[in-house]
Amino acid sequence: MAPRHRRALRVVSRALAAGALLLLLAWLGLRLYDRPPGPPGGWLVRLGLEERFATVAGVRVRYVRTGGGSPVVLLHGFGSSIYTWKDVIPGLARAHEVVALDLPGFGWSDQPADLSFELYPRVVLGLLDQLSLDRASLVGNSMGGAVACWLAASEPGRVDLLVLIDSAGFNLREADRPAMVRLTSHPSAEAIAGRLPATRLLVTIGLRHVFHDDTRLTEERIDEYLAAAKRPGTLRSIRSLMASTRAAADEFAARLGRIKAPTLVLWGEEDQWIPLAHADRFVAAIHGARKVVVPGIGHLPEEEAPQEVTRLLLDFLEVGDQAR
Repeated sequence: MAPRHRRALRVVSRALAAGALLLLLAWLGLRLYDRPPGPPGGWLVRLGLEERFATVAGVRVRYVRTGGGSPVVLLHGFGSSIYTWKDVIPGLARAHEVVALDLPGFGWSDQPADLSFELYPRVVLGLLDQLSLDRASLVGNSMGGAVACWLAASEPGRVDLLVLIDSAGFNLREADRPAMVRLTSHPSAEAIAGRLPATRLLVTIGLRHVFHDDTRLTEERIDEYLAAAKRPGTLRSIRSLMASTRAAADEFAARLGRIKAPTLVLWGEEDQWIPLAHADRFVAAIHGARKVVVPGIGHLPEEEAPQEVTRLLLDFLEVGDQAR
């Protein structure tokens, strides 16, 4: 066989081997990510929490309520749910009445096709009214922090204290959003939403972006996020929500100056979604706000460092209670 023919044969053989390897890896990937999520909500049973529902502002909302003392409302971030607070709720509930809810479009609350950011403050206020809570402290992570800010600025008489954990707000414009948020809200995302391996892969990648310590990324955690993400209508609601934040972005910063509630800005030092520099922007914009940075933690301190977050929350809330 001529040398040039041998070289051509080697090239073809290597190409076929590489193609076979890619097919094998794709098959293994599909097998790895084709496992359906386990039944969600087992953590509720373990903590002895009762899953409740209320219709507020025209939407059905899931929430939990536990503990006793001055009330605290927990607001999760984009793509999350009450689950994000599971390791914080027990400690907080020893000294406070704790209410945590799934914001519409996420978790197991309704998924309106015309979901808008301005609905969220109305839902939180409406739930407080239904629970006969005149005032409460608000704790918000990521998007939940932006909701808490909006509510504290517009209804100062209803908010005692404000805690912002890696809060959104200065990134509401599309170009400023994390890449995974832009991807999830893109119209093409719905085409793969029904394909379990792709959805599990995207959920896993998204969680790896927000966790600094991957060892905390358990199968149960992935399954809880995946089960909610797989609900029909989730991506449709997300697209509508993301379109609505463009208007909110224009007045968000101006609203921060109206916040009267004592404010704690709590941030994970290794946050790759919303940079630590945003914490300083909140502190500069909200009169009297102070900042605490949790080292070695990503975008979800309540999940990566729940004991530390619980301690910081209890200390801050206790000072507020004493001041009242």
